[in-house]
Amino acid sequence: MKEKIVKVKNRLGKNLSENVISRYITFSALYTAQGIPEGVTYFALPAWLAMNGKSAMEIASLVSVMLIPWSFKILIAPLMDRFTLLSMGRKRPWVIFGQLGLIISFLNLGLVPDPLNNISGLMIAGFLVNFFGAFQDVATDGMAVEVIPGKEQARANGLMWGSKTIGLSLSLITGTWLINNFGFTFAVFSLATAVVIIMIFPIYFKERPGEKTLPWTPGKASFGAKRIQLKSWKHIFKSLYKVIILKSSLLLCIGIFLLGIMFGLVDTLLPIFSIQELGWTNSNFSNILSVSSVIGGFSGMFVGGYLVDYFGKIRMLTLYLVLVTSLIALFAFMTNLWSSIFVTIAFILSYTTLYTFLCIAVFASAMHLCWKTVAATQFTLYMALSNMGRATGASLLGLLKTNFNWETVFLTIAIIPFILVIIIQFINLKRHRIIVNSFDAIPYELATPPIIKN
Repeated sequence: MKEKIVKVKNRLGKNLSENVISRYITFSALYTAQGIPEGVTYFALPAWLAMNGKSAMEIASLVSVMLIPWSFKILIAPLMDRFTLLSMGRKRPWVIFGQLGLIISFLNLGLVPDPLNNISGLMIAGFLVNFFGAFQDVATDGMAVEVIPGKEQARANGLMWGSKTIGLSLSLITGTWLINNFGFTFAVFSLATAVVIIMIFPIYFKERPGEKTLPWTPGKASFGAKRIQLKSWKHIFKSLYKVIILKSSLLLCIGIFLLGIMFGLVDTLLPIFSIQELGWTNSNFSNILSVSSVIGGFSGMFVGGYLVDYFGKIRMLTLYLVLVTSLIALFAFMTNLWSSIFVTIAFILSYTTLYTFLCIAVFASAMHLCWKTVAATQFTLYMALSNMGRATGASLLGLLKTNFNWETVFLTIAIIPFILVIIIQFINLKRHRIIVNSFDAIPYELATPPIIKN
């Protein structure tokens, strides 16, 4: 009987470093919080603007500006690695701050006057939403790399990205309906309520035993947090340089940037193509993309992580990239079938599912390459490159569509994953891990407190 009580206690514990269920729930919730404003700013808002006759260049410019803050992540991460309220954990204080900023900036987006005729106002407000979204993302990823054991990373990424996709999808479909029926301000304020509720998770759950829940509550810095906390900027940047110049890390940097360009192109393309080329309404687009994303999200949560664990990261990345290349190229040559809603829905469903699986495999690989000493900064560098690519891709869409037809645009996009298939074959995750292990005086598996090993 006592054993059962202990097991239940472990399952419901509030320390992320020693409780697998708490880790999965908390990081899934935090990624859902990121997906809600992204669903509004990247899809519902552009679709609404496209429905009201705004040009591809205007919409692409708006999206590219909103994506810019995600490139700033590399400037934020070293700050988080260097400074923190250690008694509350290495990254949790920053997670709370980022979540609070996300709530306030998201509410501010709903206050933009005359949004249909105020693209500059939307740019500024959207920029702020994405700045705090990026801030929260950096802190969340840094905390994840530190408290999630290597054996759980692929599975955790599946749950996290599945949750983000579902949050994005539900906010897209709900936000579009609310915009059309109650107006832009009411829609944003309603969805912000969910982001407020999610604040409960980073406040309640702690990184390690003995730490403070809030600054004024009892507790102190844990041994594990103090041992890996860096004391100087010089140490941070020397350590980052030491690990980032390794061959596999450099190749992943190139690959992630190129993949980001593809994501940015397709994300910006979909609402414009479906509404202005195919004649859909913004409601039709939102409903179809939302349902497709939910299917892709659930598939990623329950299948994506396991596939990467079972078959290996590079093998699954290769397969996903080959499938994406084939899918986009095939759709480009099916111009006579674009008018068939079933063909286009099949394309969107296939792409969103592969997108989720790709994100899971890429981010699990990035976590595997990270050195815990500079985990937040290193992982953020990878993600910043991805988001720089997204912003680049979003801005390129306007130029491509102005000079070429849709068929050529799709074929151009299909070249990117084909190039990536070649690049990732030269990434050796095992060799990289051996080299990184040699940087530490203790083995990688012991680089965090033993209590993480359930």
